[in-house]
Amino acid sequence: MRIPRIYQAANQLTVGQIVELDEDGAAHIGRVLRMSAGEQISLFCGDGHDYLAEISQSSKKNVSVKILSSTVNQSESPLDLHLGQVISRGDRMDFTIQKSVELGVTTITPLFSERCGVKLSGDRLEKKIQQWQKIVISACEQSGRSVVPIVRAAMDVSQWCQEPSSALKLNLHPRAAHGINGLTALGDGNKVRLLIGPEGGLSEQEITMTEQFAFTDVLLGPRVLRTETAALTAITALQLKFGDIG
Repeated sequence: MRIPRIYQAANQLTVGQIVELDEDGAAHIGRVLRMSAGEQISLFCGDGHDYLAEISQSSKKNVSVKILSSTVNQSESPLDLHLGQVISRGDRMDFTIQKSVELGVTTITPLFSERCGVKLSGDRLEKKIQQWQKIVISACEQSGRSVVPIVRAAMDVSQWCQEPSSALKLNLHPRAAHGINGLTALGDGNKVRLLIGPEGGLSEQEITMTEQFAFTDVLLGPRVLRTETAALTAITALQLKFGDIG
């Protein structure tokens, strides 16, 4: 059986340390998987290492483990990809975040735009950010990543585009002169900022704004893709060209 991977929020984990799993981790190991003392699991805390641990005590609510060893996790892509995703309706945003993490995205910023169609603010928005961060963690547990991408505070698309960056800035546009394969170089440190608009696309004013902030227009092909399909297709194409897929 595959050893379960559990995220633990901690500044660091060390060999020999006794760790009390948090509520979510304990519930998964003790109640869902019904694992018992002597069985092994893998922990990670976001520092790029995997920590093999042995269960020393297990119940439905409390699980303690002893860390046996530490290894460097080599699953991170050489591509530093920051996704700026205009918030989509329903569970489409959840899906985009989950799959983008599996594909190697390093940072996610939820965005509002003129044609966004999603109204979130205050506590509701904060709860959404927390929910999306949990989806990121679950995707890391599933996909074998040990560096946890951050879901940043949501902002307007113009605010995100204006942020100083040495990354190559990309915007999907059906009238672009070339696709991702036509790109020849990335920014410093293999950095890319990828902007994905809403279902109705960015407004003409927003497209003009991206040009003012040195975004490069790229296309994905002759067919119109839904926003979640466009995001994942573009990420995959970038990983094929500059990252570690294929």
